[in-house]
Amino acid sequence: MKKTLTFLFFLSLTFLFCQKIELKKITDSSQVFKGEINGTPITIQLDYSGITDCHQYQHFVDGWYYYDKYRKKIPLTGIYSLGEIYLYNFGDRQKKNSKLFKEKITGKNINQIENIAESLKPEEAFIFPEQDADQDVSGSFTMKNKNLPARLLTKDSRIYRFNNYLMLPGSKKINTYDMISKTGGNELISYASDQSGNRVLLYFEEVSNFNYCGMCGAGDGEKGYRVLYFTKDWNYKSFDGYLTESCLQNIEDTKMTRNKDSKTLTFSIQKTSVSAGYTLTVDVKNASVTKSR
Repeated sequence: MKKTLTFLFFLSLTFLFCQKIELKKITDSSQVFKGEINGTPITIQLDYSGITDCHQYQHFVDGWYYYDKYRKKIPLTGIYSLGEIYLYNFGDRQKKNSKLFKEKITGKNINQIENIAESLKPEEAFIFPEQDADQDVSGSFTMKNKNLPARLLTKDSRIYRFNNYLMLPGSKKINTYDMISKTGGNELISYASDQSGNRVLLYFEEVSNFNYCGMCGAGDGEKGYRVLYFTKDWNYKSFDGYLTESCLQNIEDTKMTRNKDSKTLTFSIQKTSVSAGYTLTVDVKNASVTKSR
């Protein structure tokens, strides 16, 4: 019996560590938030409906909210702007005034959200200013002459999210959006294990700047590799990032060579105005990157 249990134990370990590692990309364009108005439970659903001008994290949202007790959906339109949320219900004029609101905001008036909304006489409004990262999202709800406290039961109010889920052995997973970068763009290259634990090698291409009208916007200007480190039982520890191209750091004209078996890549990064030159050696087989002068 003891031998059988020992065999099954090692068999389970073999199954655990032979499971395939995958990277799944899922872009969220809709979020459902649980919240409260003056302590009364509500639910809000918001859908991304296009950027206001140039900034990916300044965009229009449409959706609804209801009081959980009654579940009657009340339409909303508004803006998510760099952590702030402005939502309006225009009553019987919802469709017409939502269109006017977006037309007046587009391209030039992102800083005049409340003034433009007030000119269209909303019947109800939610205002959630930018929050501290470790607190639930709080703000106000206005209806006629009433102004009540409002809260979303979340610490992350983003509507549009670039999720990269790394599926790991033992039914574990991490989202690089939460752990590493909110810009997505990762590709799984390889993974390896040794006495120190487990490693995963990712290649990434991501935008330099979410403001496409700003410096280094409108392109995947940041490129390179990331090595993610895990314990032997696949608990996440940390990561290292290495750039091979960068608009922000003026890294360009990188020269790449590979050995005959294509398992080792060498990148020669030239000296720039902000950093010294260096060499990156990417060992695909061992899921590692070495940086040297």
